[in-house]
Amino acid sequence: MNKKLGHDAIYDARELGVPRMLLLGLQHLFAMFGATVLVPILTGINVSTALLFAGLGTLLFHLITKGKVPAFLGSSFAFLGGYAAVAPLGADGTPSEMLPYAAGGVVVAGLIYVVMSGLIKVFGVKRIMHFFPPVVTGPIIIAIGLILAPSAITNCQSNWLLAFIALAIIVVCNIWGKGMVKILPILIGIVGSYIVALL
Repeated sequence: MNKKLGHDAIYDARELGVPRMLLLGLQHLFAMFGATVLVPILTGINVSTALLFAGLGTLLFHLITKGKVPAFLGSSFAFLGGYAAVAPLGADGTPSEMLPYAAGGVVVAGLIYVVMSGLIKVFGVKRIMHFFPPVVTGPIIIAIGLILAPSAITNCQSNWLLAFIALAIIVVCNIWGKGMVKILPILIGIVGSYIVALL
């Protein structure tokens, strides 16, 4: 493999070999499990149902992609704004009666994803990505992060030191890391902050 890890795109994870694929899969599991559980809690959806369909969706994804991508598909934070607008939770955390309509919107978004995947198959990634430059996708990711900021601050209040250590490890790995370190910042941040917590 002559691709530079952390810099060049890899379209078939099998090029990395089984040990690296397992590490990437483990990192993705940690990253996505939180979303898979937190999003249902924030929207009023049943957590068990979300976990079941995340598992079924992941199995279907692996069948369709022939196991090329070590990924776990969880709930998306991108829909939180829509849920909050259509079906906000009650003050006591009870789901809104409008919840089925918000969930219906997610189904429609899923169908749009299917159409988009068809367009990418027909026209190729480069032509479609021309319409989604960083100036478009960046603000969307920033908006999602800002929606989640209150939850993050609440979680950090239990131990600010550990929160900053985890953040520092992830930032350092992402900016100055080489090879696998650059593509495993979340897993390294989790392990590093856990070791500090044990000490």
